[in-house]
Amino acid sequence: MNEAAFTEALSLVKIPILTLDQKWHRLFAISGKPDDVKELEKVLDEKLQRQGKLNNDLKDYKKLKNTLMESIRENMKGAERGEDTAEEERKLDENKRLLEELNGKIEAAEDELKDLPRSIYETDKELMMLTMTFCYDKLRQNEHEIVDITEWITKFRIELKQNIIKKQNREINNREIYSYMHDIFGKDVIDLFDVRYENADDRKEEADKKEGENKDGQGNENAPKKSDKVLIKGAKLKEPEKKKEDFKTSEE
Repeated sequence: MNEAAFTEALSLVKIPILTLDQKWHRLFAISGKPDDVKELEKVLDEKLQRQGKLNNDLKDYKKLKNTLMESIRENMKGAERGEDTAEEERKLDENKRLLEELNGKIEAAEDELKDLPRSIYETDKELMMLTMTFCYDKLRQNEHEIVDITEWITKFRIELKQNIIKKQNREINNREIYSYMHDIFGKDVIDLFDVRYENADDRKEEADKKEGENKDGQGNENAPKKSDKVLIKGAKLKEPEKKKEDFKTSEE
């Protein structure tokens, strides 16, 4: 669609007053409103407030006009009855002056109210164009980020699967090693080495902890944790059961 056709089609569309719609404000809930949108929003709000004030003023003017007209009629009746003609004439002249001044205000307010709806529509339309530009830019930006995040998730899933398999293989290998060690060397020998390596790991962990405290209270992230030890202790919990013959041999 070319620009002329787009403009013509847009002119036929009824646009709501955007600043009065809470959903319009929600469009900017995350990123916030750009400066040009804020500025035009302020202009539109001022025009709407002006329109509301003029409508209220016009109602007050018309009420006051009716009051003045009634007062003028009373003054004219009093003059006809010959009641204090000079005073009645003064009041009549004053009311006429006020009425003329009031008519001028009514006319000015009505003239401004005739032009305001068109002005409000044009400002609202301009605000819509800024809103559309912002929204479509944000949609494109989000689409690019969605693609990047999707690629990262896919890559992460592959690495996660690989690491899960690697972890399972290491656990199986540890159980096999510990089981073969038991079969080859026997329970008593393995228990001795379990204690020895556990004590060595504890001493290393304590030394690493002290070293980390000496670095301005910053912990050494690379220091091995208790769960990072060689899985001898963990594997010990899954120690294979010995046959009765093994126990007899050991007792002998």
